[in-house]
Amino acid sequence: MTRKLFIFELLMIAVAIIATVLLYPHLPVHVVTHWGMNGQPNGFSPKGALWMLGPGVLILILLLGAVLPWLSPRRFGVENFRSTYNFIMLAVFLMMAYCYSIILWAAAGIHVDVARFVIGGACLLFAAIGNVMSKVRRNFYIGVRTPWTLSNERVWYATHRFAGKCFVVAGLLGLALALAGAQIVPIVMILAGALAPVIYSLVFYKQLEHRGEL
Repeated sequence: MTRKLFIFELLMIAVAIIATVLLYPHLPVHVVTHWGMNGQPNGFSPKGALWMLGPGVLILILLLGAVLPWLSPRRFGVENFRSTYNFIMLAVFLMMAYCYSIILWAAAGIHVDVARFVIGGACLLFAAIGNVMSKVRRNFYIGVRTPWTLSNERVWYATHRFAGKCFVVAGLLGLALALAGAQIVPIVMILAGALAPVIYSLVFYKQLEHRGEL
């Protein structure tokens, strides 16, 4: 993790803490922390849970971003795609911060179209990750980590080029549909976009195996 990225994420965590402190006295005893597909609240938690859902989750992601490269075994590290790794971890961090802001807005009584905003944000995250997926090298934390990609470098690269296209197309189409008010279809598109590379990795591996190229 670069120093600038570390400082930026610390500042974001500080903002989350300050926002929680300022709003906390004005929040109800129980706040909504989960919504159904129809956008209606279906899960409540004590407002003290906000500390874990917001600053707690952000701190965890920051620590994981810093620690995972150190934990990586030799030949499966992230140093040879460090900038891509940092980008993906930052994207996940920002998505969690975005989701927490929605929870805070809703807890404060501000009307939020939660289903549209969360699903749209997830689709945008999916597309953003897909844009750099072809740059991800073999590792145990990020990417399409199937038995076939991890066992063969050629399968890994081919699968991640394919995955990048799937993620971007599914993410952008899902985002457009979510903004138009759709809820189920964008989620189905994301799931399909995530499953297709898994199947592709198996098929491509078996093709290489059949041709005796493994």
